[in-house]
Amino acid sequence: MTSTLLTPRKALNKAYLKIKPNRISIELFKTNLIAVLDSCKAGETEEFHKNLISDFLKQTYYNPLHYLNTKGRNDLVIHTGKDAKSAVGVIIEAKSPTNKTEMISPQQLNNKALQELVLYFMRERITLNNLEIKHLVVTNINEWFVFDAQLFDTLFAHNAGFVKQFNDFEAHTLSVKTTTDFYKQIAEPYINTVLDKLEYAYFDIRKYETIVRNNNKEDDKELIALYKLLSPEHLLKLSFINDSNTLDKNFYNELLHIIGLTETKVGGKKLIVRPQAKERYTGSLLENAILQIESLDKLPHIPNIKNYGANREEQLFGVALELSITWVNRILFLKLLEAQLVSYNTHKNKENSDYTFLNSTKINDYGSLNTLFFQVLAKLPNARNADVSTLFAHVPYLNSSLFEPTELEHQTFFVAQLEDDKLLPLLSGTVIKDRQGKKVTGALNALNYFFKFLDAYDFASEGTEDIQEDNKTLINAAVLGLIFEKINGYKDGSFFTPGFITMYMCKETIRRSVVQKFNDAKGWNCQTFDELKNQTYTIAEGNAIINSLKICDPAVGSGHFLVSALNEIIAIKHELKILADKKGLRLKDYRITVVNDELMILDEEDAKLFTYNPNKQESQRIQETLFNEKQTIIENCLFGVDINPNSVKICRLRLWIELLKNAYYKGTNELETLPNIDINIKCGNSLISRFALDADLKKALKKSKWTIDTYRIAVDTYRNAQNKEQKREMERLINDIKSNFVTEINSENPLQKKLDKLGNELFNLTGKGRDGTGLMMAFEESAEYGNNSTKKLFNAKVKEIEAEIAKIELQKDDIKNNRIYSNAFEWRFEFPEVLADNGDFIGFDVVVGNPPYISNKEIDSEQKVVLNNYETAKEQYDLYVLFIEKSIQLLRANGLNSMIIPDSFLARSSFKELRMFLYKNVSLNKIVQIDNVFDEAAVSSCIYFLKKELAHTTINYLKTKDAASWKINDIQEKTINYLTHELINSYRLLFLNDKELEVLIKIFKNQPLHNFIAYW
Repeated sequence: MTSTLLTPRKALNKAYLKIKPNRISIELFKTNLIAVLDSCKAGETEEFHKNLISDFLKQTYYNPLHYLNTKGRNDLVIHTGKDAKSAVGVIIEAKSPTNKTEMISPQQLNNKALQELVLYFMRERITLNNLEIKHLVVTNINEWFVFDAQLFDTLFAHNAGFVKQFNDFEAHTLSVKTTTDFYKQIAEPYINTVLDKLEYAYFDIRKYETIVRNNNKEDDKELIALYKLLSPEHLLKLSFINDSNTLDKNFYNELLHIIGLTETKVGGKKLIVRPQAKERYTGSLLENAILQIESLDKLPHIPNIKNYGANREEQLFGVALELSITWVNRILFLKLLEAQLVSYNTHKNKENSDYTFLNSTKINDYGSLNTLFFQVLAKLPNARNADVSTLFAHVPYLNSSLFEPTELEHQTFFVAQLEDDKLLPLLSGTVIKDRQGKKVTGALNALNYFFKFLDAYDFASEGTEDIQEDNKTLINAAVLGLIFEKINGYKDGSFFTPGFITMYMCKETIRRSVVQKFNDAKGWNCQTFDELKNQTYTIAEGNAIINSLKICDPAVGSGHFLVSALNEIIAIKHELKILADKKGLRLKDYRITVVNDELMILDEEDAKLFTYNPNKQESQRIQETLFNEKQTIIENCLFGVDINPNSVKICRLRLWIELLKNAYYKGTNELETLPNIDINIKCGNSLISRFALDADLKKALKKSKWTIDTYRIAVDTYRNAQNKEQKREMERLINDIKSNFVTEINSENPLQKKLDKLGNELFNLTGKGRDGTGLMMAFEESAEYGNNSTKKLFNAKVKEIEAEIAKIELQKDDIKNNRIYSNAFEWRFEFPEVLADNGDFIGFDVVVGNPPYISNKEIDSEQKVVLNNYETAKEQYDLYVLFIEKSIQLLRANGLNSMIIPDSFLARSSFKELRMFLYKNVSLNKIVQIDNVFDEAAVSSCIYFLKKELAHTTINYLKTKDAASWKINDIQEKTINYLTHELINSYRLLFLNDKELEVLIKIFKNQPLHNFIAYW
């Protein structure tokens, strides 16, 4: 039996492959590796060589953050923290280079060194219950064998027979007494049974000697994977710099400073606010914008100004912030575009200046920035004037509505009107340095400051294996998304959902939904995704089924869940072998997967990352396929709504960035344009609608010249409009269709029906309509009408009806104009993709997200009037409760819903209505409890997974350890078929004391869980 040998590259976390080590780190690695090679002596002891290994690892990586020393019989261990009190994360078994008898080799793995490693692992894992072991290493200085502790856990710590033998040996109850006996009689025979499952990374440092000793920097690329393999990020499985769960605080703090914001802690929340008056600088985007809004007296010209705040100061801040975020979004997007253009064109051997454009040389004032937005990016090259065509010759036309003026810009002003002469003091901890490497001090022109700040970071590293020669920090789309999320939640303290959570939730729900879609379409009965892989269907058929998925996040925020869903769907298509180019040919020589919430495309043969080269046909084919697939999925499958207009802008930006990652050249200098995906992400209050989901559209469709199919075609045409004129035309058509629906649904409104009835009565009496016009009836001049008493009765009746009509009209106007409904979202008809041809609301296949956690005590009384109509809005409730109810309403039959919420709904009596609502409407499949998942938020959370069906069987209840070190594979899953003491304690529900709990346990002992749920 043979084990699986991995090269350093193949052993690495695939997302970590994307990271460029900086030149300083690589040079230190080379220097210390040379020292090891020079110091290694054949005649020296094992202790001597062990110290060489220790010094090398300490000096290159682990000092001062991770304690590295011997421990008991262990040759070396690396701790997870700074001292020996912290847990052991890595166990190293060291041998001298001449000890070939005990050392392992690829040909003879089951030698004493491995048997010792197994014993030391079992003592840490079983005896000391250490769950923090990440890797195990065997080395003789030259050769290194690196094992993943998770594999050891599976093969050794979870084998009951082996664990018993180990425990008996440690308890001295066996005839096997010495460690040598353990190695030979227990470890060696058992290792032989699992040898074919032992996967490990292997390398020999002597093969790198030529590279580390020469001065050819190009050769140093061969050291990257080796450098990473021994790093804390790999061996201790730490977060790395572009990990989508990690905030780059330096970038975040300085970006806030440039915008004109600051972060402050209020209670348990970190809020983003306008600084105190003495700390405000007119050079910041925000203060410069406020200055213009005030001087131009723009607030009265904004129709919905009350949405920006209750008073003038709040309104100034809200409007200026939305404008600032619009401009910052565009600039950051363009920085990513600039990095892409430089990366795509390195093969032309041109200076980077040909493709860089965000600098003071080309954009020296806000007017030039405005020109770039609207006269360059928003116009085809042949439609640009001569000056900008020359200056921005390599900047493509993108088509995207990101570079169209927003409504707020039309109502206020454009970036060109900001004052150019304003200086902004540099942040004390600025990342900007002079040529000597010292931090710059003083003040800079604000726009120039912004560009220099961005230039101090690397936006171009993603997808390449290279060395960062300028020692810049990587900023990628995931990191930007995290920053956007924090800025977005400036009022309430937004809590960014970590990538491993969004990835897990999307994987669990979308894969189940895909299985269901195929079962429905093909009449199959597949129970799992693995079963689906064994079925037969064509590439076109499989793609059509998956592209019919409809996924929604009703509190979309920065769009993190939708990005995770996008990545997951592409990975699913690859696993089902239907990811294909426009000719229907599969991308079969690549491995496409999601790692750390990032989509990874690697060459199957050597695990090299895919990078786009427009001059290579195969590279062009892959890039085009990925772009077109992403566009198809975004347009057909992904939908989002948020009450915050800034969230909507940022979500759209995140999706455009995902497309930008795979933008490709159609010709020599023409980049593929971006579609108008903004129509899938809409602004509105997800919880408030004027019209119910079952409001009848059939009559509206009968009277209308429009059909649902016309509506869908209009939306699709809008997404891919060839020019602004066509886009505006589609906007008008879509608005006409929706207005028609509103009019016809309103005609079915009970108030409208009552109004029509009274209007008919009035007409029968007087011959005139509610507007007072019309013919008088013939009896007006009759003798009877002339009778005073009859006339008085008649007039009284008319006045009574007119008063009732006026009252109802006021009620209608109140509903129509009420501030509560100013941002109401009409799920009934906003997304034609989830409507049947007859207009019925079908619903989404998957609803997923992280809803806002806001107590009903913080909701204004006007909103409560509407929100209290929710079935779950009883006593004290939280907005997330209503989002759960709304999500279930939005699902189609058998649709799937998953949300991450506080776990308070499991136990508190005030959430009884929610639990009953779930019991009556859905099948709750799984609950995962997680602690400390949100940075700086003291909330115990859980993720639930449910299906819109009535089938109460089993709830899988999963409890995780601290989420700070949590990974999906660490979950110990236990299926709860019957009531247990542990579970009943987690569902304390309404019970007052332990005695009552004991009585209930006796009553429901050995009965299915759903009996208990039904009882309460």
